[in-house]
Amino acid sequence: MTKTAKLKKETPSEAITFTKMHGIGNDYIYIDCMESIPDRLPELAREMSDRHMGVGGDGIVLICPSEVADFRMRMFNNDGSEARMCGNASRCIARYVHDHNLSRNNTINLETLSGIKVLSLNMEGGEVKSVTVDMGQPSFDKDVIPVLAPDEDRVIEKHVMTPYGEYVVSAVSMGNPHGVIFVDDLDAVPFDLLGPYMETHSMWPDRANIEFAQIVSPEVIKMRVWERGTGETLACGTGACATAVVSALTGRTGRRVTLQLRGGDLDIEWSGNGHVMMTGAAEEVFQGVYRRKS
Repeated sequence: MTKTAKLKKETPSEAITFTKMHGIGNDYIYIDCMESIPDRLPELAREMSDRHMGVGGDGIVLICPSEVADFRMRMFNNDGSEARMCGNASRCIARYVHDHNLSRNNTINLETLSGIKVLSLNMEGGEVKSVTVDMGQPSFDKDVIPVLAPDEDRVIEKHVMTPYGEYVVSAVSMGNPHGVIFVDDLDAVPFDLLGPYMETHSMWPDRANIEFAQIVSPEVIKMRVWERGTGETLACGTGACATAVVSALTGRTGRRVTLQLRGGDLDIEWSGNGHVMMTGAAEEVFQGVYRRKS
């Protein structure tokens, strides 16, 4: 008598519709949460961000309703930690809500954990050519950043001895903590070693994003970034702003510069009212459905 094999019962799954987008290579998975929000978000971020077993990305971004702005952004890094703000992600949200008919306005107010950001869509032929984000004012207050430092108004040059040499770190907040390090030759930096070392240095109570910058001219800066909770990314909007601010404040450049990142260029202007304006592209890559195991 032949035994009949029992069929294995499939585990039910939750279907999550998503859109993959990137801002000059800083790629996130965008989820429309205007009607409902998935649960276990840190776990979801780790699952979906996996570049081998998931969709792949630097994290997930949720587009949610807001009581104080047009939309609310929540974002989680690929390690599951929640981030306060991302300039590249905010530009992508502006394009998403336009292209998916959630808003037809050319100006969008976006609620973030770092306050409300104003996004201006630059149109060409009816399409979003680029997005300018008012990133607000930088802060050098050690408690706001936060960074452990002597009591002083501005922490501009903090000498840090590392296993890879001594580096001068400038601490600044663009709604999240940044450490900017200027170097003579970006290609000579032991990036994969120094990046994680500086991210988790004891000077940062909550870790930090680390930018390595090389001055090309008074109008151009070349930069690589090691993002808190993610590792190297091809671009970082807040990091580009932080670098531009520090370079202008220390006389290395003017107040309007182009940041050359591995994923592309960002135009940054530290305007007369103290606000930092960031302009760059935002692109949709593909749409799909992720089937999450219950």
